[in-house]
This record gives sequence, structure tokens and C-alpha cells, in this order.
Amino acid sequence: MTRVIDQTEAERLLARIDVHQAMRAMFASLAEGRAVQPAQQLVEFPGGGDFINYLGVLADEGVYGIKTSPYIPGPQGATVTAWTLLMSMRSGQPLLLCDAKSLTTARTAATTAVAVEELAPAHATRLAIIGSGPVARAHLHYVKNLRDWEEIRLYSPRLATESATRQAELRALDPRLQLCTSQEEAVATADVILLCTSSAGPVLDPLRLGRNVLVTSISTNAPRAHEVPPASLAGMDVYCDYRATTPGAAGEMVLASESGWNRQLIRGDLPELVSGLVAKPTYERPVFFRSIGLGLEDMALANALHQLLEQGQ
Repeated sequence: MTRVIDQTEAERLLARIDVHQAMRAMFASLAEGRAVQPAQQLVEFPGGGDFINYLGVLADEGVYGIKTSPYIPGPQGATVTAWTLLMSMRSGQPLLLCDAKSLTTARTAATTAVAVEELAPAHATRLAIIGSGPVARAHLHYVKNLRDWEEIRLYSPRLATESATRQAELRALDPRLQLCTSQEEAVATADVILLCTSSAGPVLDPLRLGRNVLVTSISTNAPRAHEVPPASLAGMDVYCDYRATTPGAAGEMVLASESGWNRQLIRGDLPELVSGLVAKPTYERPVFFRSIGLGLEDMALANALHQLLEQGQ
């Protein structure tokens, strides 16, 4: 019988999973040819909005599946949901249907964490996070122990209207965390900058910082969404989650390609990085990492939940 997992149950199970390690293992499988990552499927709704299908196959685990996530514009802002269907490669039967909202947040942040682990300077001590929502908080959770951070700064335009209680909750996430009143203050001395916004347009230009730092970006699933100017890609060492699919979906890469930027300039992706197949950056210029979210990330977490349930946990 197919198990249907709501958000509450998914969060309970998620707390029992080493999400970071699950992402590393999945990217290693992808590098070894033991996983298959098709391109995203973007389908636009007539009149506005769209949905994206994220697919993936994990051969060693004997599973495949799909996560479908709509972007539905509305007068009070966009509605974004996500559901993952996990299937058996052996029986062809469904194993799990899961509300993937919390899992998507976790795998997005953990994927960035793998990138920070592989790409950030070994002696980086200053971290900046742009954004204050669940995804930003998850990024802090997964990267806080990856370097000996002496300083962690966070900025979001929403902070100015957040209640004192809400701001206290943010500060309680880590004793090193400082809430900033401007983006400029947040990134002023940062070695690593994590962009965790839902912006469809640029929020920061790494080339204007005046120093060579690591900037990571997730953006949103709005068409051609991007958090850095497309023209800036030519001045950075660019890495991504998966070079076979990301350049055709990441907004700044699509737009830059239309102006002559070549996707062959991407220096490496996470399968190559975790397998030691590409060189780490030398920081002779800024470093940019872009993830779009892979169906394999969703399948890896959905399968981890399935395995816990099979064990009676």
C-alpha cells in the first residue's frame, strides 16, 4: 500500500536523517553513473504561473520518481507547493507520496552546504546570509559547522518589519548570528555569501564587492529567475549542482548564454567536486555556485523517509 506522508510526519522523519550526507552520497552516485538526472520539465499555466517536474532515478536503491511543484501567482503573493511520488524500479508500484515542502527546504540548503564544503576557502571565517525565511534558516543550520565561522551576518528587507519576538527567534539560531540593517553591512567583510531569496531579479553583484568571495545562489522557480546579474558570470569562476541540466534552467545562465556566455566555462559541478574530478577554485576572482534543485535530491530524501518507515520508525 502506498504511504501518504503529510508535512508534519515528513518533518518528524526528516529530523532522523543525515540530509547533508544523503546529498553527498547521491552526488557521488551520479558521478559513478549509478543515478540518472533528467532535465527539469517546466510547464506554464495559461494566464500565468507554472509547474516544474523534478525527476530522478537511484539505481542502487531501486527507486525512481517525480516531484511536482507549482508556482501560482496571486494577489497576496505566489503559492508554491511540492509533492514527491517515489516508485519502485522492481515492481513498478508506488512506494510513497509525500508532502515535500520541508524536504525541499532541507535538500536545497544541504546541497548548498555540500558546495560550501567543497568550494569555500579553508580558512573562511565570515559568513553572510541574505534572506530570513525557512530556506535561509535551513542554510544556516547546514553550513554553521562547515568552517570555523567567527562572524555570521544576516540581512533581509523583512527584518525591518519583523517583531522583536521574531528577531529574537532568529538570533537564537546561533550565538554568532548578527542581524544587519542593510545588505551592504551584511556582506561588507564576508568570505562566503549565501543568497537565499525568492527574488526573480538580481539582489547582489559579486563583481562589485571588490574582493574574491564565494557566492551561492538558489533563486526561485519563476521563469528566468536569477539573484546575480547575468553579465557578471563572465567575470567569475562558475560552478553548479549539475552541469548537464543547470545551464538550461538557471535564469542568469540562460540570459548570459543569449549574450554570448558559453556554458563550457562552468568549471565543475557537485558530482565532479565530491568525486575529486575537478580542481577547487584558486580565488583569483570571485567564485559563483548556482543550484536549481535536482529531482535526485528529492528522490534521495524520499527514499530515506521510505527506508525509515520500512524499519518501523
